[in-house]
Order: sequence, then C-alpha cells, then structure tokens
Amino acid sequence: MENDSSLNIDKWAIYLLLIILPIFLFFLSFMLGRYQVAPIDVIKTILSPIFPSLSVSPEINSIVFTIRLPRIVAALLVGASLSITGASFQGVFKNPLVSPDLLGVSAGAGFGAAIAILLNSGNFIIQCTAFIFGLISVSITYLISKSYRSGGILLLVLSGTAVSAFFNALISGTKFMADPYDKLPQITYWLMGSLSAVNFDKLAMILLPLVIGIVIILILRWHLNVLSMGDEEAQSLGLDPGRLRLFIIVACTLVTSAAVSISGIIGWIGLIVPHITRIIVGPDHKILLPASLSIGGSFLLLIDNISRTFISVEIPIGILTALIGVPIFLYLLKTGYSEWN
Repeated sequence: MENDSSLNIDKWAIYLLLIILPIFLFFLSFMLGRYQVAPIDVIKTILSPIFPSLSVSPEINSIVFTIRLPRIVAALLVGASLSITGASFQGVFKNPLVSPDLLGVSAGAGFGAAIAILLNSGNFIIQCTAFIFGLISVSITYLISKSYRSGGILLLVLSGTAVSAFFNALISGTKFMADPYDKLPQITYWLMGSLSAVNFDKLAMILLPLVIGIVIILILRWHLNVLSMGDEEAQSLGLDPGRLRLFIIVACTLVTSAAVSISGIIGWIGLIVPHITRIIVGPDHKILLPASLSIGGSFLLLIDNISRTFISVEIPIGILTALIGVPIFLYLLKTGYSEWN
C-alpha cells in the first residue's frame, strides 16, 4: 500500500510539473532579450489591461504585448503541435523514428512558401500558400498509397518519402530561379525556421485549424493504444483501423500544416519530444499526448529564447533544434529504446 501511495504521489508531482513548466517559461520569456525587462515590470504590464491604475512605460508595454507576447504564444503552440502530431504518428505507424513530416507536409508547405516569396507575395499569402500546399502534399501521398490494391502502412510511408523528395526538388528549383540577392535569402531563411515575424494576425489564422486538429487527436487518443497494437487487435475490439488511421492523419496534417505555415520548417521537435515524454509518463497515449503538448511547447519556447538571446544576431530555430536535438535523440535512443520493446 505504501508503494502504491508513493507511486501516486510521484505521478501527481509529474502532472503538476507539466502544468507549471510552460507557465514558468511563459513568464520568464518576457524578461529575456536584448532589452531586458524586470519581473515586476512584466507583471505590471500584463495586469495593466485589467488594472488601468498600474503605470507602465510605453516602451515596455510595446515590448511585452506587441513584440514578445505573440512570439511566446507562437512558440508554445508550434512546439505543442509538432510534439503531439509526432507522438500520434509514432503510435499510428508503430515506429519510434516517425516525425510529423513523414507524409510530406513540411516539404509541401516549404514549396508553397517558396513560390509565394518568389512571386513577391505578402506575409498573408506566404502563410496561406504554405498551409494549402502542406495539405495538398499529404493528400497526394494518401491518394498514391490508395492507388495500389495492397495499400497499407508501408506503402503510405513510401509514398510520403517519394512526395517529400518531389517537393524538395521543386523547392530546389524555386531557389535556383530566385534572385540570389533578394528572394533566395528570404526563401532560405524561411526554410530554416523562425518566429521573428510572428504577430497576432498570423496567430489568428492558424488558431482554428490548430484547435480543431488537436481536439480531434485528443478525442481519438483513447484508441491509439489499440491501434498501435496492430490492425487485427483493433478489429477484434470493434474498431475500424483504416478509418481511425485516416482521421488521425487528417487531424495531424491540419495541425502540422498550420504550425509550419507560421514558423517555417522546424525539425526534430516532433521526433525527440515524444521520446522524452514517453520516458517521463510512459507509453499510454491517454497521458502521453497531453503531456507532449506541455513538454513540446516548453521545449520550443526554450529553444526560441536561446535563438534570440545567445548572440547579437538571431539564430534560426531549425539550426538550434538540430544541434540540440541530435545529441538528445542519440542519448534517448540508448537509454529509452526499451520502451518500444
């Protein structure tokens, strides 16, 4: 009995930490940057809309609400989105090496953004085309896999690999045609991933697809445990594995396309965060997916803070996630692989 009670205490301590961690990093991020803001000024600025009597300088008000707040929220949303879709895909495809861009969504979104930049489009059009082409690429992947009679998970993965290669070739062609002094740097910087240009208008555009997709994933997470055990087991319990897999893929594609459209291509988040989360809370998707939201959002927010404060020039997030993610992944692969056996 004592062991059971101690396990319950440890479990609730982990749950409490998962709630506190993103909240703590949320407030900490307002203080970090080239213009440092004192904690008391952050608190006063955040509370000033509720209590107008609190005096806040216009400069600090602009830094907190106009510059840092949308970026902080975007980091939390994008990190949480990529993490929950990565964890979902790893369960659906029963493979610990799966990431959210498995079916070509990132390559398609990158091509859409590259075309929009090449055509001298505004930020709104760039975000829209990235989102739309992300959906198109996954749709092509799914239709190709279904064109074969024996279409299954393996064909879906192989189709995603082919479609990703195709859109990556189109991205390379777009970069080849771009002006090397103007458009090419813009395309390259977008593809490396950044949250520097995020504002509330961009956040508003992705909020609806993110909420819809994440809600669907959380509702279906109860069935992911069964689906990860195999199609025969799912059918014996009265589930339609093909339809369930399709619903999860559609929801994950919606979420990933929305996230990539605002941040560019950010790798490794959707691959390593589910591994970290699985080691902390276990492989049960009922707990794993909500925990991935917390850890993924916190992880990307931490990376974004490093990217804008480590040196005088902002480092693209995609570079940092690779530099930090690869050693973490290799360590987790060595210590946590038993979770998949």
